[in-house]
Amino acid sequence: MEKVYQPNERRFVVVDGGPDDLDYTYECYSSRRARLSCGHHATPSSLTDWCSRQLKEGKSTFSCGTCGGALPYDEVRIKALLTPEEKEHFEKTLAFNATKSNPDTKICPGCNTSVARRQLSNLSVNCSVCTKRTGRVFEFCWQCLKEWKGSRPRADRCDNAGCCNEALKLLQTCSVVKFENVKDISNCPSIRACPTCGALLEHSGKKCKNITCARCNVEFCFVCLQLTSICLPTSNFHSPCAIPVAPKQTSIPQWNNTDTATLGVVKKTLKYNQSGRNADSCPSKAGRGNWWHGAHTWPSA
Repeated sequence: MEKVYQPNERRFVVVDGGPDDLDYTYECYSSRRARLSCGHHATPSSLTDWCSRQLKEGKSTFSCGTCGGALPYDEVRIKALLTPEEKEHFEKTLAFNATKSNPDTKICPGCNTSVARRQLSNLSVNCSVCTKRTGRVFEFCWQCLKEWKGSRPRADRCDNAGCCNEALKLLQTCSVVKFENVKDISNCPSIRACPTCGALLEHSGKKCKNITCARCNVEFCFVCLQLTSICLPTSNFHSPCAIPVAPKQTSIPQWNNTDTATLGVVKKTLKYNQSGRNADSCPSKAGRGNWWHGAHTWPSA
């Protein structure tokens, strides 16, 4: 059923006739058009259709398909006349897409927009959208995703009940991995934080001891936590390392993923492994472990 604006709509500018700038499937909706913040116009149904398409494409923010201008979720929610079911779907999908595309962002509990953290050592994060909308400073906890309680800055937790670093807890309580094809390795934790970017990864126990991080694409030894290029010259993919098994981690590395120069140096050190592997080499990149699907709980240690 087509959505239509009420004749007495006063929350935003509505015009009669004119182009429906977001009707890319030629549905020819008859409703009046809302003026979007970018200056273009759309019916509530075409706006819903266009934003639904962006969600299916994995987008975590909305933009005008004509000019590329940003369309905040709050604007979409109102002007698309989203139903309660549509709002729930949009908000859940936005959160999922944001985590999948950029784990360095979280969804603000106040407005459901994607927020990036500037201070990696501070769990208290300011949401500019909520602050502007409410007229007061709105901060939430990066760890428990609730409105901030307590003093700041803090790196361990806020004062909300149950706020804890779930990723560190997981690293400390995980079981050990039993390698099927690596000799004489025992007491190696089954879950590790990538030493380069901090992503949580779980080893399946199959094939070799090395794993390639799905987030930063850097390869390291799951046993000693050294880069493969450092571990390999004194070991091989299926034998013990020259140094002992690294204990369970007590902190999670922070990665500035805008530092492409540094990451390029790290990847360059792996060139030896990519070009000179022999019969002891790990048979397939895909077999080196599984990206831990709980990575969206990454805190800042």
